[in-house]
This record gives sequence, structure tokens and C-alpha cells, in this order.
Amino acid sequence: MTIQPATTVTAHVRTPTGLVVKVPEGSRLIFGRGTDADLTIAVGRGLSRRAGVISVLSDGAWIANISRTHALYTEGDGYRIRLPRMEEDGEPVGGWFLRTGTTLVGSRAMLDEGQPVAVTISGSTSWDEVADDTSRVRPDTETTLLPLYLDPMTKIFLVALMWCRPWLLDPAATTPLPRTPEIARAALEVTGAYHELERFDTDPDFRDRLSSRVAEHIKVIRRKITERGLITSTLRLSDEVVVRILIEHGIITRADLGRLNDPAWCSRQEDLWWTQQA
Repeated sequence: MTIQPATTVTAHVRTPTGLVVKVPEGSRLIFGRGTDADLTIAVGRGLSRRAGVISVLSDGAWIANISRTHALYTEGDGYRIRLPRMEEDGEPVGGWFLRTGTTLVGSRAMLDEGQPVAVTISGSTSWDEVADDTSRVRPDTETTLLPLYLDPMTKIFLVALMWCRPWLLDPAATTPLPRTPEIARAALEVTGAYHELERFDTDPDFRDRLSSRVAEHIKVIRRKITERGLITSTLRLSDEVVVRILIEHGIITRADLGRLNDPAWCSRQEDLWWTQQA
């Protein structure tokens, strides 16, 4: 029996001036007009200073608008999709998921004038797309439309994954769910921040600060669930209800547990949690 090596997904991002940047799996690239973006688009008329983000995952690339003021579009054969602007809490609410091939990205002026950013994916097999401003098709299914998407390359995703992990491992849902301090401690363990674990256990102020960060992400998850209509107004949004919604709607899946063994993903989360501002 011959064992085939695993395919590694890579994104090639071409600017209007012809510069090509390779974005490997497990990485993300922020582009825009500003010099503080990872990739500056000098001819991006109508583009925000920090316009969009391209997150490369094991099954393709997620392209989202991170501007609160400017529109961003993706365009291909027979489609032009307007990506929703960033919410106030700093999390993209929708985007375009590309498994293979090429999509064009930019402001309306950039697309109309033939000066888009081109994103090309190699190493995968099919397309998925956002159906509207608040939904997208999850990369691991052809038919499930998600009213809520959490970018795996964000802190809020790690919080949701740690929250759901007991019931992903125990489909009978008999295992108690972790509370905020337990989720915070799990984030330390998952990101390899073992030097902080002793401080978490012995320093109440540090434990409270970290737990407060987690609580803010949980608050955002609850609000998103309410805004997307995933719960009736008569149902109390308890921890158990939230986790059941995240799992049943495929927002967090058992397959996501595999990210905990992905060094690139864990390294990205470590950067988010411990080398950037809270």
C-alpha cells in the first residue's frame, strides 16, 4: 500500500502591480492601502488602509473584509460578491471561502478598472461561497449553510473550541462544560504557554484579567447567536444552549479538534494571545 503525502494548501496573492506574495497554510495576510498592512496595495482606489484579510487553512482560504468603512468585493466567472464590513467587536461577519482556483478581490473601482488583487489557491479541490452577507458554506460540506462563521485564525474561535471540546468528545453531552476560568486555563495549555500556567494558578489578578478576556469573547458569541436568529426569544441562552447551537449548526465541529495538533495553527493562536495586545 502506498501512502500519499498530505496536500499543503498555499495561496498566491498578486497585486495590481504584478507583485506575487506566497501565503502558506496556517498563515494570514492583511492587505490594504496603508503601510501598516502586511501587503500595501498602492493603486487601490477606494480601498481602506486595512481592507481585507486572507487566512489560509488546510482546506482553502478565507477572505474577509476587515474595514468598518469601505466595501470589499470578490469577483469571478459569473459572480461579484460584496463582503460585509467589520463589526464593532472586530470580528468579520462573512466572507468568501476559496478551495481552489482564482478569485479577484478589491474595491468596486479596482474591479471595474481591471486592477484587482488576485488570490489563487493550489492544493485543494473545490469551491464554496458566501450566499449572503451573514452566511457562508462551510468548507467541509457542500450543503450546510452557516448563518454564523468564526474564523479559526482568531481568538474567539479558540474560546469557542475550548468551550465545545467536552461535548465534541462526548456526543451524549454528559460531561460538564468548562466555565470561564477553565476556558482561560485551557487556552494557556493549547497555546503552549506553560510558563504562564503557574502564574494563572497563583496570581489572582492575572487569572481574573485572562478570564475577563475570555468572558468578552463569550459575550460576543452569545450576541452573534442572537443576532443571527439561531435562538428563539423565549429560550434562555445558557452555556449548554450556546454550545449545543455551535455544534448543531456546524460552527464548531469535531474535525476542528484536529487543529490542536496543528503546529502552525497553535503558533498563530500563541501569537494572538501572548504577543499581541489583549
